[in-house]
Amino acid sequence: MLTLYFWPGSSSMAAHIALYEVGLPFEARSLSFQKREQREPWYLALNPEGTVPLLLIDGRPLTEVAAILHYLAKRCPEAGLWPEGDLEAQAHVISWMSFLAASVHPGLARGPEHAHRIYALAERRLQDTWAVGSYSIADIHLFRLFWRFSHSEGFIPDGFPKLLAHRERVLARPAVRKTIEVEAAIGYEISRFIPPTGA
Repeated sequence: MLTLYFWPGSSSMAAHIALYEVGLPFEARSLSFQKREQREPWYLALNPEGTVPLLLIDGRPLTEVAAILHYLAKRCPEAGLWPEGDLEAQAHVISWMSFLAASVHPGLARGPEHAHRIYALAERRLQDTWAVGSYSIADIHLFRLFWRFSHSEGFIPDGFPKLLAHRERVLARPAVRKTIEVEAAIGYEISRFIPPTGA
C-alpha cells in the first residue's frame, strides 16, 4: 500500500505526477501548511523534518523528491521513467536531479532576479526535447519547478523558449493533467504563486 502526503503545488507535486505515471494504486493525503498540519505530532512521528513529499510504502516512510521519483521509476520500469541499461544516461538523470535539488529548487526563495539567473542555466542545459533522451523523472522534477516559477509574481518569460516548450510537452501528459486537476480542486496555499488557469 502506498500513501502520499503532499501539499498542493509544492515539491510533492513531482511525486504525485510520478505516481499517476507509473499507475500504481495509492492514497493521496493533502496537508495544509497554513494550518501547520506538517508540524502535528502524528506527522512528525512519520517524518521528523515536517516536509513533503512523504511516501509511505506499506507504512514505511520515504522522503525527498529525488528518492521517491527514483523508487517509483525503478519499481515500475515498464513506465519508462528511468533509462534502464544505459549507464551514461542514468548518470545524466542523476546530474539533472542533483542540479534541480541543489540549485534550482532554492532559487525562487532568493528572489525573482536570482531565480531568473538560475533558470537561465537550466535553459542552457536543456539541449533537446527531454532532459535526457526520453521522458524521465528528471523531466517531472524540472517541470514542477519551472511550472511554479512560471506562475510566480515577477516571472518574465523572455529567454526561456526551451523551458516553456518543455512545460507544454509535459502538460500534455494525462498524469500531469490529473495531478493538476486534483491539486487545484484542493487549492493552493503557496505564497507568490499565481494559480494558472487551465494549466
